[in-house]
Amino acid sequence: MSEELSVGRGDPVYMAHAYLTKVPVPAIEPFINAYSPPGGTVADPFAGSGMTGVAAAMMGRKARLFDISVLGRHIGRNFVNLVDAEQFVKHADEVVRATQAELGDIYAVKCAACGCGGTLGKTVWSIVVECVQCKEPVNYYRSMEAAGWRKADMVCSNCHAPVSSRNRRIGEAPVLDSIGSECSATQLDQAPASNSIKIDLTKIDYPRVEITPDRQMYKASALGKSGMTTIASFYSDRNLAVLTTLHRYINNVDDAAIRNKLLFAFTACLTRASKRYQWSRQRPLNAANANYYVAAVFYEWNVYDLFLRKTRAVLKSDAYIRAAREGHVECSEINAPDITYSIGSADRIALDDNSVDYVFTDPPFGSNLFYADMALFQEAWLDGFTDVDQEAVIDRSKDGKRTAERYEALLTSALRECNRILRPGGHVSMVFGNSSGSVWGLIQRSVANAGLMIEPDKLVVLNKGQRSVKGLASGFEDVATLDLIITMREADGEVPTTLKTVDRATVATTIQELANASPATPSHLYLELLRTGIREGWELGKLDLRDVTAALIADGWDIDSKTGRLSKGDTGESGGLR
Repeated sequence: MSEELSVGRGDPVYMAHAYLTKVPVPAIEPFINAYSPPGGTVADPFAGSGMTGVAAAMMGRKARLFDISVLGRHIGRNFVNLVDAEQFVKHADEVVRATQAELGDIYAVKCAACGCGGTLGKTVWSIVVECVQCKEPVNYYRSMEAAGWRKADMVCSNCHAPVSSRNRRIGEAPVLDSIGSECSATQLDQAPASNSIKIDLTKIDYPRVEITPDRQMYKASALGKSGMTTIASFYSDRNLAVLTTLHRYINNVDDAAIRNKLLFAFTACLTRASKRYQWSRQRPLNAANANYYVAAVFYEWNVYDLFLRKTRAVLKSDAYIRAAREGHVECSEINAPDITYSIGSADRIALDDNSVDYVFTDPPFGSNLFYADMALFQEAWLDGFTDVDQEAVIDRSKDGKRTAERYEALLTSALRECNRILRPGGHVSMVFGNSSGSVWGLIQRSVANAGLMIEPDKLVVLNKGQRSVKGLASGFEDVATLDLIITMREADGEVPTTLKTVDRATVATTIQELANASPATPSHLYLELLRTGIREGWELGKLDLRDVTAALIADGWDIDSKTGRLSKGDTGESGGLR
């Protein structure tokens, strides 16, 4: 196996349903192939969206998945719920038609070009802010349009005071409709039309779920300031009505497999159907999955279009999994992967000792993301909620209960459980990414205290081809955009080597040597530094990404803003790690 694994995120499985930090199936398959026998059993105690299960199914293995996430179980089970395509399409069309019949033609608009009836594809909405000087309302989009789309030149049309998204938000207004009409082969943009069908939300039983102040993402997304403290507040009245009615008809489908698969397509389009889908003049920027941010200008998409598009994506995923299984299992088993997914904590895995061949897992990365907080958006429509108190994360607030010490204890117990369920000679591979040396030091201690040993010749960099938003804006990344896949085996009584304390001068020299040998991105060099540290027996606690950045700047390196790669001086010299 190579030292770097570069994978795309465009395969049919990856595209079928979003989930935070999802590991693409092609990144898991080489490990399952290397460390488990054909027909063997793979486990994942931090299963998330179930990608380990999908990879196992595609390679003819069994999988036993566990997670505390209700959303994760819903997604993971339905990825391998391979349904009859004809029946699925039939029921998808039926629930859409039933919803349309009940609510009326809720996306109907008149085409301004030909005067005939058209169908709304999406509406662009703008926040309305209060002018800091004259206190008059200012439509953010119109102000930006008047400024020639230059945000720095935006002013109030009444008193010419500067305007920005930091002005107090006092409302929202539609500014542009994109419609489908018989007079055009492509969508037409026109002035927004008022909805001819009035929505009375008091008569609609939509999910009434609050995002409470104790949630980490409440503060991170400034929900108290925006006032958007319920799941329902992230939808337009029209889309909330459609989603609620569509959800009810899906739940009335008799066939459990079809019903669950339809619900899978439904939850897959929830974020895009919300106000979290950010507008751009060039093209839609997609929806934010890792926070509750609503941009100053956002989209309201036609829910029927989103849902039916997602049903087609779901069927492509099923076909992709079936095709892969054809080379590994009997024909009668192609539609029935032996994959189970249970709600359970990783520190208490409900499997017998020595019962699995291999463990591949992707635990939460410290305080990077709060899965349970973000899962509320989909779980509001499901049959339960993730127990946030069990989540293996580190709270960002100093008074939080989920401390680094608690996280370390949970991870140690989880790895100890992985060791227990492994058959003799088995391996555990763990995907991990963080820019903090203290968290990597925590990983070292957890591995050792679980009775496992990292195999230094089996450290693989996982490159999913992403760059951080901060990195794109500032040149040097503050957040690691690559992960390290660590493969471990049982220590079996071997005394672990005492870790060496490494001084800053050695770290700086090592960074410069790595950069000069094969420069790529700061994240690449950070992972190379970590690999060097693990192989040399260093204590990783002091190795922060900012140390890499500081050493590179001090040594005269710069960043190519388009590629994110390092370059030095005016020579145009650059390169990439292999």
